[in-house]
Amino acid sequence: MLPSQPLLHAGVFALTVLQALASNTFTAAVYEHAVILPDPTDKPVSPDDALALMNKNMDVLEGAIKEAAQQGAHIIVTPEDGIYGWKFTRESIYPYLEDIPAPVVNWIPCTDPSRFGPAPVQERLSCMARNNSIYVVANIGDKKPCNSSDPSCPSDGRYQYNTDVVFDPEGKLVARYHKYNLFRGETQFNYPKEPEVVTFETPFGKFGIFTCFDILFHEPAVVLVSKMQVDTVLFPTAWMNVLPFLTAVEFHSAWAMGMGVNLLSANTHNINFAMTGSGLFTPEGPASYHYDTETEDGCLLLAELSAYPSLSPTYPPAINWSLYATSIKEFPGENNTFSGSVRKDIFTFSELRHKAGNYTVCQGDLCCHLIYQRSNKTKNEVYVLGAFDGLHGSLIKYHWQICTLLKCKSTDLDTCGQPVETAQTKFEMFSLSGTFGTNYVFPEVLYSGVQLAPGEFEVM
Repeated sequence: MLPSQPLLHAGVFALTVLQALASNTFTAAVYEHAVILPDPTDKPVSPDDALALMNKNMDVLEGAIKEAAQQGAHIIVTPEDGIYGWKFTRESIYPYLEDIPAPVVNWIPCTDPSRFGPAPVQERLSCMARNNSIYVVANIGDKKPCNSSDPSCPSDGRYQYNTDVVFDPEGKLVARYHKYNLFRGETQFNYPKEPEVVTFETPFGKFGIFTCFDILFHEPAVVLVSKMQVDTVLFPTAWMNVLPFLTAVEFHSAWAMGMGVNLLSANTHNINFAMTGSGLFTPEGPASYHYDTETEDGCLLLAELSAYPSLSPTYPPAINWSLYATSIKEFPGENNTFSGSVRKDIFTFSELRHKAGNYTVCQGDLCCHLIYQRSNKTKNEVYVLGAFDGLHGSLIKYHWQICTLLKCKSTDLDTCGQPVETAQTKFEMFSLSGTFGTNYVFPEVLYSGVQLAPGEFEVM
């Protein structure tokens, strides 16, 4: 049976509208928030006091959301712990939690706030999105009851999850993600029984989402990109910068380059805990970023990004990261090696003793190759080529393979691997490669002042 003429016209009109809404670019925003923290306590506060604290933070976030929308942003990401802070016990965080349903329920909390019980935080976030016609991404806490028939059920009869939520421009809940890889201090939360891979479609690409510590693990981070083929990853985080390999701006930008996606990274801001570093990162480098260890102020960042970066004419070509390194024969000549520690990880190092040279250092299955030339060598500075192939972490272990060109803290080789923040030696060029065991490699570059310079390196 053929549709009537008016219905056919309506269908064609709807398709035209959808095509008009679809865009090859979009404006994204992230907000680095100086979170207003609760008073430390092991005992739960009243629900009213918990909501009062969260409303103070949401007042700040709402201002940032309005400003972003006025500047044309289509989506804004706010930080992990951005609404109630951190340092809770399992009991003391409970008044801050809400029951967050799965998005399949088709719910707009702003217009139907009591459908799933009291949900004032979800209602307000939904209204922020709806009133400003913008996607809003926030991090809050979810609670789910359980009973003795579930052998994993905690003794207090509930699961508690570190949770990201996404509301679309109508205020509808379109995504919910429970953090899977909890950091060692997050004892107030449970991790889901299986890692979640959460995606949703927008008029400007396919989006995925995960939280902070998740970025260091195969699930969900690598799976989200390699199997679900998202264009943009949303990344609420509470990131504490640690030299040399886990600084927020540098690592997050390198992750976006290595995975070939946009990464919208929103960090909390607290200089006492070395928390800063947010940005809008692309496969080609950072579009905009912020790093501030001096002030207590928050910061709103906006940038226009490619909605489908893999279709962009400037998208970096596919790379076999280990092909170059495996094609190189081990360099001849002087290559004395020694061991050194970088935050408890034992590296194999080789000192760069000449103005120019070729070096190879191996550890486990990883061989790192360096070709370099420097125009000057400051007498009191020592540089090394380093390799690490092993498990990193204390309570939670994950496998790292690292090739690094590293400045030692002093001329004493025992200091190689200790944090360093300044350098005077100038390298005219260097080529660093490794026989990595994966096809995702993160090309991270640190400079004095802890900034990443886009376009300063070439992938071979």
